[in-house]
Amino acid sequence: MHDLAAITALGGSEPRVDTVADVTCTEVPDVALASVAARSSQETKAQKALTKLIGVTTPDIGRFAGDPVSAFWTGPDQWMVEAPFETHEDLAQQVKDAVGDTASVTEQTDAWTRFDLNGARVLAVLELLCPLNARKMAEGDAARAAIHHLGCFVLCHSPDAFSVYGPRSSAGSLHHAITTAMKAAL
Repeated sequence: MHDLAAITALGGSEPRVDTVADVTCTEVPDVALASVAARSSQETKAQKALTKLIGVTTPDIGRFAGDPVSAFWTGPDQWMVEAPFETHEDLAQQVKDAVGDTASVTEQTDAWTRFDLNGARVLAVLELLCPLNARKMAEGDAARAAIHHLGCFVLCHSPDAFSVYGPRSSAGSLHHAITTAMKAAL
């Protein structure tokens, strides 16, 4: 019998937490993800199905919405759906069941890693980290950004709480960029 143990994207048995001054970076491994792309001429039906799944209107350009199942806009008629892994381990199948043939759904859970940045001076960190104008981001905003040469998504939960999604295969590089920006900014 195998004795397997799950590890985080940074290789730990527990999520990594780093604090510099009043900003904390927390690795968040317990998120299920699935991408959704509406099929040609099925965009309206796909949006309605996704709206029913997340419980609120499907997010428009640059936005995210929903709780506990939420979605953020990733491109024209495309979204990333996220939910707690503990209750949605089969999220991709749940999304596929909800949207049927109106959209293509792909499992993304192990393709991305998430870091939550929290603290009073998190905006100073984000200014060094990426070319977004994070000070203009409001609760519910989502944006694509290059961070350390990586294609990432940045979600604004409040003026002092952001989530950063980046490729899991580059989790170490992304974490290094974040903590370096924290040390430099604070």
